[in-house]
Amino acid sequence: MLKKMKRLQRSVTKIINKAIKKKKRPPLPSPAPLPVPLPLPVLPHQPSSSFAKMPSSHRRPYLFPQTNSPILPDPSTFFSPHLLSSPLPTNSFFQNFVLKNGDQPEYIHPYLIKSSSSSLSISFPSRFATSSFIYQTFVADLTVSSPSSQSNHIISSFDDLSVTLDLPPSLRFFLVRGSPFITFSTLAAATDLSISSIHAFLSVVPNSSFTKHTFQLNSGQTFLCYSSSPIKFQQSGTTQLTAAGFSGVVRLAFLPDQSYETILDQYSSCYPVTGKAVFSRPGYLEYRWEKKGWGDLLLLAHPLHLRLLDSSGSSAADVMAEFKYRSIDGDLVGIVGDSWLLKTDPVSTTWNSTRGVSEDGLQEIVTALTKDVNALDTSPIQTTSSYFYGKAIARAARLALIAEEVGFPDVIPTVLNLLRRSITPWLDGSFNGNGFLYDPKWGGLLTKQGSTDSGADFGFGIFNDHHYHLGYFLYAIAVLVKFDPSWGRKFKSQAYSIMADFMNLSGSNYARLRCFDLWKLHSWAGGLTEFADGRNQESTSEAVNAYYSAALMGLSYGDTHLVAIGSTIAAFEIAAAETWWQVREGEGIYEEDFSRENRVVGVLWANKRDSGLWFAPAEWKECRLGIQVLPLLPITEDLFRDVGFVKDLVNWTLPALTREGVTDGWKGFVYAMEGVYDKEDALLKIRSLNGFDDGNSLSNLLWWVYSRAEEDEGGLRGGWFGHYCH
Repeated sequence: MLKKMKRLQRSVTKIINKAIKKKKRPPLPSPAPLPVPLPLPVLPHQPSSSFAKMPSSHRRPYLFPQTNSPILPDPSTFFSPHLLSSPLPTNSFFQNFVLKNGDQPEYIHPYLIKSSSSSLSISFPSRFATSSFIYQTFVADLTVSSPSSQSNHIISSFDDLSVTLDLPPSLRFFLVRGSPFITFSTLAAATDLSISSIHAFLSVVPNSSFTKHTFQLNSGQTFLCYSSSPIKFQQSGTTQLTAAGFSGVVRLAFLPDQSYETILDQYSSCYPVTGKAVFSRPGYLEYRWEKKGWGDLLLLAHPLHLRLLDSSGSSAADVMAEFKYRSIDGDLVGIVGDSWLLKTDPVSTTWNSTRGVSEDGLQEIVTALTKDVNALDTSPIQTTSSYFYGKAIARAARLALIAEEVGFPDVIPTVLNLLRRSITPWLDGSFNGNGFLYDPKWGGLLTKQGSTDSGADFGFGIFNDHHYHLGYFLYAIAVLVKFDPSWGRKFKSQAYSIMADFMNLSGSNYARLRCFDLWKLHSWAGGLTEFADGRNQESTSEAVNAYYSAALMGLSYGDTHLVAIGSTIAAFEIAAAETWWQVREGEGIYEEDFSRENRVVGVLWANKRDSGLWFAPAEWKECRLGIQVLPLLPITEDLFRDVGFVKDLVNWTLPALTREGVTDGWKGFVYAMEGVYDKEDALLKIRSLNGFDDGNSLSNLLWWVYSRAEEDEGGLRGGWFGHYCH
C-alpha cells in the first residue's frame, strides 16, 4: 500500500507541475488624469498564461442539439446589443439587474445597490441577526439620477470583478466589487444631476473648490462626494440636491468613521473601471484592475482574501488593517494596489484515499462491494431526473474505485458495463425521457425536461444547480474513461462540452465559469431567478465535487490544464466553505447568537445567512450536516480537515437523530463524520443502517471510515499531498 501511495503522489505531482508554465505578465495600463471617461468596450477574457488557456479541443467544443426554450428570459432587455452575440452570465453577482424589471438590489460590497425608475440607489446596509438568520436591510441612503434619463438601465460591459451600468443617455456607473466608492461619470457634455435620499440632508458642506462635499443625514450617516470638476448643489426641500450642467466623474463614499476621511480623500482621485481575475498558475489567482485618474487604488478585501493574500514579491498590495467597512461576510479591510495575488492551500486531487484503507477493513469492504455491485443489475436506474440520475451513476463509479483501491477487481467489469449503458445515451441523444440540449440565447446546456418546465430538474432549464448535476456526470465519466480509454476517446467531445458548461474560461459557446464567483471565491446556484437577497448556494460539498470531478476527468484524459484549473477552483471552494458555511463559535464573522446555535449555514445568500434548507427546516440538523458532506469522496477529507470542528459538528447534530422520521440515509453522513475521530463507534452505527442516500452505499461508508487517520494524529489533516505538492 505504501508503494502504491508513493507512485500515486509522484503521478499527481508530475501532472500538476506540467501545468506550471509562466509567462511575463503584460504591463498594466498607466494611470491617466481624470478626464470625462469615454464609453468602454467589453474586455474579452484573454488568458495571460498557458495555465489560463484551455486545450485546443476545448476551443471548438461539440454542441448538443440547439433549442429555443420558451421559459428563458430575454437578455436583450438589459444587456447592450453588442454583448448579445456572446455567452452571458447566469449566476452573476449582478444577476438581479437583468431579470424581470431589473429592480431588485444586489450586494456589491460594501453597498447594496438598486437600479429602478431611471435612477440608481445605494445603501450602506444595516444588519439584523437572530439565532436563525442574518440579513442586511436595503434603505435608499442616496439615489442618483438625471432628468434626461428616462429608460431602463443597460449593462454596457461586465467582467469578473465589476459591472458597468448605464442610465442612458446621461450616466455611467462603474460598479466595482469591494470599492468603498460608488463611481459614475456623465456620458453627455453637460448633464443635470440629482442626488436624493430617503433621509433628510442636515447639511451639505463643500470645500473651497467645490470638488468635495460632505453630506450629513438625519440617519446619523455621513457621505462624502468627490467630483473631477466643481459642482454647486442646490437643495430642494430636505431630501434632494440638484446640480445643473455637470460634466465629469463623481465618487460617493459612506464614512463609517471620522478618522477614515483623510484616507478617502487621499485615494479619491484614482478609480477602477474594470477588473479581471487570472489563473496565472496552479493554486494562484491574480486580480488586475484597470484604473483611471491618478494616485494609488484603494479597494476592500473580505476575510478570505486576507487569509489567502500572497504578500511576497515586489508588487505586493499593501493592507490597511485599521481601515474597515462592516459586511455580512465579515469586516472588509482596505488594500492599496491595482493587483492582488491570492494563493490557496493545495488539495488532494486523487482517485483514492490519501492514506489507504486499513487492512483490518478489507474483507468487510469486499463483502459490501459484492452486495452493492450485484444490486446494480437487480435495481436499475429508474429516474429521468438529471440530478438523481447523476447521483446514481456517480455512486456506481465510486464502487469501481473502491474495488480498485482494496484490490478486488472482480466486480469492476460489472460497474463499467453499467456506466457505459447508463452514460452513453445522455451523450449520443438516445436517452428516453431526458437529455442535454444547447441554448444559444444565454450560452449553455439545458435538459429536455428543463427546457419547457422551469421546475423540472430542480431548475436546470433556467441554469440553476448546473455544477451540482453536471459534477456527478463528470465524476462518472472520469471513472469510466480511466478504466476504458477507448470509450473515452469516442465520447471526448461530448464529455468536454458538459465540462465546459460550468468550467469554461474563454470561448464563444459557454459563459465564463458559470457558477464560480471569482471575487467571493465560491459558487452560486440560483440561475436566472430573481431573488431579493441575490444569489444563493446550499451545498458546498456538491460544488467541490464538480470541480474535483473536472480535475479527475483531466487526469483520465491526460489534460494537465483541466487538472490544474479544477484543483485550484476546488481549493478556493473549500476555503470559502471553511470561512462562511462552517460556523465556529467565537470566530467573529457572525453574531454570537447565530454562531452559538449553528455549526453550518443552511443556505448562504449574497445578502443573507439562513439556518434552514430549501428542503428542510433548521431543526433537521442531520440534513444540514449531510448536505455539506455529500457526496462522500477522497476530497471530503480536505473539506473537513479540521478535526476539532468535525467533533463540534457531530456533537451538535447527534441529538437531532432521536427525532421521529430521521432516515438512515442522512444518518450515514453523520456517522461518516464521526468516523473522522472515532472509528469504532462510527463502524458500529454504520453496520446498523438499513438504507443509504441514493448517492451513497455501505461500501463507500466503510471505505471512508477504514481510510481515516488514527485517532492520535488529530488536528488539522493535510495528508502527504499538502506536504509534497505545493
